[in-house]
Amino acid sequence: MRARTLFSLLLGAWLPAAVLADTVVHDDSFAPDHVLRVTYAEATTECETRSSVIVNGTTPGPAIHLLPGAISWIRVYNDMTDQNLTMHWHGLVQRLAPFGDGTPLASQWPIPPGHFFDYEISTEVDDSGTYFYHSHVGMQAMTCSGPLIVDDCGASPYIYDDERIFHFQDYFFQTDCQLFGEVTSPPFTGFGRTDGILLNGKGVANGKTASTDAPGGDRGFFGGGHSSPPGRAPRRRLTRRDDDQTGMSSDYGLPVIDVEPGKTYRFRFIGGTGLSFLTMALEGHGNLTIVQVDGSEYNAPVSTDHLQMGPGQRFDVMFKSKTVDELVADGNKSTYFLQFETRERLNPYRGYGVLRYSPDAMIPMPPSQPIFDLPTDVANWLEYTFQPLNPGANEFPTAAEVTRRVVIDAELVNDATTGRVMWELAHLSWTEFTYQKPTLVDIYERGQDAIPNFEAAVKNYGWDPATKSFPARIGEVLEIVLQNTGATAGQPGSVETHPFHAHSKHYYDIGSGKGKYDADANNAKLEQLGYRPVKRDTTMLFRYADEVNAGEAAGWRAWRIRITSPGVWMIHCHILAHMMAGMQSVWVIGNADQIRDIPLSMSQNYLTYGGSVMGNATHSPSLFQYFNGTNKCRPAQAGQPNQLGNLSRRA
Repeated sequence: MRARTLFSLLLGAWLPAAVLADTVVHDDSFAPDHVLRVTYAEATTECETRSSVIVNGTTPGPAIHLLPGAISWIRVYNDMTDQNLTMHWHGLVQRLAPFGDGTPLASQWPIPPGHFFDYEISTEVDDSGTYFYHSHVGMQAMTCSGPLIVDDCGASPYIYDDERIFHFQDYFFQTDCQLFGEVTSPPFTGFGRTDGILLNGKGVANGKTASTDAPGGDRGFFGGGHSSPPGRAPRRRLTRRDDDQTGMSSDYGLPVIDVEPGKTYRFRFIGGTGLSFLTMALEGHGNLTIVQVDGSEYNAPVSTDHLQMGPGQRFDVMFKSKTVDELVADGNKSTYFLQFETRERLNPYRGYGVLRYSPDAMIPMPPSQPIFDLPTDVANWLEYTFQPLNPGANEFPTAAEVTRRVVIDAELVNDATTGRVMWELAHLSWTEFTYQKPTLVDIYERGQDAIPNFEAAVKNYGWDPATKSFPARIGEVLEIVLQNTGATAGQPGSVETHPFHAHSKHYYDIGSGKGKYDADANNAKLEQLGYRPVKRDTTMLFRYADEVNAGEAAGWRAWRIRITSPGVWMIHCHILAHMMAGMQSVWVIGNADQIRDIPLSMSQNYLTYGGSVMGNATHSPSLFQYFNGTNKCRPAQAGQPNQLGNLSRRA
């Protein structure tokens, strides 16, 4: 066993912390850095009470802050009595110990009821950014999610006084079980629209009427207490207990974001929705400066008057609040509306939040008429725009470096065997029920025999018919093309928009367009624009039209990615109903020797459902402590460049 107290203190002081790769028992002397307890309970949101999977008593769960270049342990308890659980660390690619990506039946067995699992995460110095965590089982991610922030190492390249988190979620009157049944039982019906949008756990559902809140009501400080002074390491000053945890509320008031006059804020927008694609704008504040998308790499500042955000996406925005004089000139206003609307769905939902300049101000009723006429054309918003703030650190592959192109058709089809309507990627439908055991477990047990056949996959749309997985070799540079097509089932010819997310490694998004992908034309466009994209992990495959001919190409999205990290990873649509209906793919990177880097004698605890790597009330878990290194973050002295170079600027 290993004492944990000294290790935790070393991390907290940002001093070198040695970690030995070995089998350890996490007994009562072990203290995880963070604890998430997941329960199934009655949750009051959107003026309704709904049975939901929640984290530490709320939805969203608490905001977790991780140190950059450090090792953290997050303990996840499954306190439910009849549901499995995993936790995925969305966007933190290549940072997890094996069996820790949170994808059931791909990278790990799920956590059984009454058990817990300790996730080991090792961040890099340049991982600073906005991420989030969520369950990867069934429909649980609708409510089982929360913000995950990696702080900057040294001075941030952008200066700000404080932060606020905007965590968006869908709300449905139906339970997760009812929604799951709609998707997985014939005939397929799915759920085409949301019943409401939650901002930091609060909102007003369809058919409900918002009320005013008394002065001094709900506090909108979620994610507050974090600043980035000029030339200095980020500061964290928790002055309120609820800065990193939302509260459950039964009132009908609008969600609130509190700010102070004359300050610069880092707004962290998180697309925690499981269905809805959002567009939004802030009343009286027309200049939003985007400085990071999907975490990991800062971009050169991009100004916009509104945001668009799909499920799984994140945007970090520098926001300058009005000065006292500007508020006076604006009629002594103390509240402004944030208007957000769903797109690419029938019967769009419109909701509001409140940006409040005084905590004593009354929270208003929603406006009787929309503040904004938000754009309905979403396919061209800031495409070919986000470029790196530090181009020298960007490793965007050129077209000449691409070794293989994989074209993945996204199709809605009829399953002749079951009669169900299913989503397919490259003519393959994959769900949590496709395999009997996780692919990674199978590879540890059977070795190279469990690795997909590369030659067979190349001849079969990119995936091996025997293992139903996509192989890739270390050192490849892939161009992955997601091709939207008209449905051949349901309503033939109909097209939907999909947010596609990649595990394992951030990719370089090389754009999108209408119709069928033309590599030569897009390469010419990239060269003409001089476009060098930042790294992403979730981008939108647009439909471009409501309907085309059945099977016809409607639109495309293309990525380039350097294959460097052995393991079992996923690429999938981030709309939960589409995932449950088959719009997922498993990728096996490398051969068995490259993937099986935990000694076989030490991996046995991971290979059975409910194995001894899972703790419970009667025994402590025995697991492999994977990462072996020291804390890589050495905060710069005041006035000196940070680890990313001398990039400090005021947005």
